[in-house]
Amino acid sequence: MTPANGERPRAVNPTTEHGRAGLTQERALRTRAQILGAAAHAFATKGFPAVTVLDVAELAGMTKGAVYFHYPNKEALARAVADEFYQTLNRLADNVAQQNLHPLDAVAQLLTRTALAFRDDLVIQAGARLQIERSLIATDLPTPYIGYTRIITDWLTQATNNPNPQTTTTNPQTTATNPDPQTTARVLIAAFFGAQHISWILTDRTDITQRVQEILTTILPTTPPTAPTTQPTT
Repeated sequence: MTPANGERPRAVNPTTEHGRAGLTQERALRTRAQILGAAAHAFATKGFPAVTVLDVAELAGMTKGAVYFHYPNKEALARAVADEFYQTLNRLADNVAQQNLHPLDAVAQLLTRTALAFRDDLVIQAGARLQIERSLIATDLPTPYIGYTRIITDWLTQATNNPNPQTTTTNPQTTATNPDPQTTARVLIAAFFGAQHISWILTDRTDITQRVQEILTTILPTTPPTAPTTQPTT
């Protein structure tokens, strides 16, 4: 039926409408990523209590209203940054796993790459600081360390049944006691995250890779491989 004004209704092209929806979604994802990066920068440098939504908006180059459109409050921003922190750790672990290294080498590579991320990646720095400040944040954050410890434990368990024939230099401090994989994993994780915190306080993490190499040499049952000097793409 033709409308009273004589104009025929415009036909809707499903392909065009779908394309527009896709572009809108892509823009929204880019905007959320931009906000997330700004929030990580703010939380890493100022800490949760001192950060405002206006701080995040200014760092992102947008209005507070634009930030609120995607994140209802500062707590939601903290939760999103913390989630990205753990997703980044998982990506690092996946990247190492894809190299099919000996399990002990995989442990050393993961800890070293994580150290580089703590040194260079604002999301990692922000996530670590948010976990320290979790009692000040009125929202539930992911439980820290669980998944990371499980990955390290699995690799150490594999190593007990798969000795590395190419690694012959043993660490006398660990060979004598030979603790079980779960205990070794807990000690490694505690030492690693403690070391990154000390490195942050004393040197702004400039010496974090050296500290991690000291941990690996002291705790792993065999000498770890040479650490990479640059952070790989995750």
